[in-house]
Amino acid sequence: MPNSSRPQQAADSTPSKGGRVAAWSVHLLTGSGVICALLTLQAVIEHRLQAAFLWMCAAVFIDAIDGPLARRCRTDINAAELDGALLDNIVDFLNYTFIPLALIAYEGWVPDPGWLWVSVPALTSLFAFTHREAKDTDDGFFRGFPSYWNIVAFYVAVEMRLWGQEWTAAMLWVLALLSLMPVRFAYPNRIQHHRWFFLWGGVLWSGWLVWLLTQWPNISRIDAWVSFIYPALYLVLSIALDAKIRAGRLRQ
Repeated sequence: MPNSSRPQQAADSTPSKGGRVAAWSVHLLTGSGVICALLTLQAVIEHRLQAAFLWMCAAVFIDAIDGPLARRCRTDINAAELDGALLDNIVDFLNYTFIPLALIAYEGWVPDPGWLWVSVPALTSLFAFTHREAKDTDDGFFRGFPSYWNIVAFYVAVEMRLWGQEWTAAMLWVLALLSLMPVRFAYPNRIQHHRWFFLWGGVLWSGWLVWLLTQWPNISRIDAWVSFIYPALYLVLSIALDAKIRAGRLRQ
């Protein structure tokens, strides 16, 4: 008796016109992050820091929604000729690493020569982005410091630069080292434990940062320090959850 399920399976895996339009729309959304990168770079060159950080926020917003949309629209099937993960990594490297580090050097927030101090985190982030185990989508973790250099640049602008160039340079190199170490940080879109905190806490924190940017350049240091609450909790909870998961596997 012939297997009647095979034609049905083939039909299910054949992209529909609507499915292809939706999938390519998601790829276009991801790719639009490069426009944010160009506008951020222009603002950096013109020393318009508020505009630069706002465009970085726009890039983060795109990055936050394109992954779930890609999975929902099955871009791996409906637009399989394009590597969505590679596209996302290229755009993210520009917006999360290259341009924020260029901003730190361009503004003179590290000792001269600025390119030397930012080249180390740029290089380690490049290795982190291309590491085969950079993302553990099963457990929901990033391997190493997840190249949030845009956030680092923001806190350097509002606080760390007041401490001196040497402190900023030291922090960059410490985080660069963490990029290569087998420590794990929560992947908010994928982690299952306390996901509500990572997602909704991140949304509230992002809104707070945008509000701070509307106050630029007269940001209150108290308001700036309040914004450290979520990153601090994110770090502590990431370490605790990772330790719990690893301990559970050791007991098995």
